[in-house]
Amino acid sequence: MTTLTPPVAPPRQAALATPSLARLTGVELRKLVDTRAGRWLLITIGLVAAIIVTVQLFVLDDAEQTFTAFFTPSLFPTGLLLPVLGILSITGEWSQRTALSTFALVPRRQRVITAKLAAVVLAALAAVLVSLAVAATGTLAARATGGAGSWVFDWRLLPYAAVFQVLNVLMGAGFGLLLLNTPLAIVTYLLLPTVWSVLAAMIRALQRPAQWLDTSVTMEPLLGPQVTAGQWARLAVSLLVWLVLPLAAGLVRTVRREVS
Repeated sequence: MTTLTPPVAPPRQAALATPSLARLTGVELRKLVDTRAGRWLLITIGLVAAIIVTVQLFVLDDAEQTFTAFFTPSLFPTGLLLPVLGILSITGEWSQRTALSTFALVPRRQRVITAKLAAVVLAALAAVLVSLAVAATGTLAARATGGAGSWVFDWRLLPYAAVFQVLNVLMGAGFGLLLLNTPLAIVTYLLLPTVWSVLAAMIRALQRPAQWLDTSVTMEPLLGPQVTAGQWARLAVSLLVWLVLPLAAGLVRTVRREVS
């Protein structure tokens, strides 16, 4: 008698675990400091903030040496350098030719891009903490050297400062996604808004549109004690042009671009 043995189904291959968004974000945070350019840019941001506070200790009158006076000016140079960090985070995959391995490990490019954006947002929030730290140091130094050293601070400035830095770094990331070339993205990001501001100052017909489209004008209220509804509206319109459109177009281009 012949015994028939039913065929045994081959074991299923274990599904490859997809890295979580938190893990991808951690990887992208490490990438920010792994490269020489990213590392020195972060160091420069901290040094510039410290230098500004140090200069203020010698320039400001004793009565003006307060925590708020040290905190607010440190946001400007940081806001100028953070977009470059956003650009480097996005374009680094292409300039260092690691895009093939990155997108092979995580085929869904949207997840990689989301992790990169989350990483630069966390870096922007960390930059606000650095500004708070150097402002506190400046206040202590002012008290020690005879200045006012007042700790009075309008805490409404803190969320505005966070929004200011996050928007700046995301605008840089948007240009990086759109152009996917580090030098071109940096030059374009720094040049276009500057040219627009110069033209708006020179041409009377552009002065009114500039109040809605010039980010140097629309983002300035974020560093004040309060933002009105009209200022929020002008900020939203300018961000639609300089942030949303580059991010959307850059996302489409990055997802569709062939990796070689």
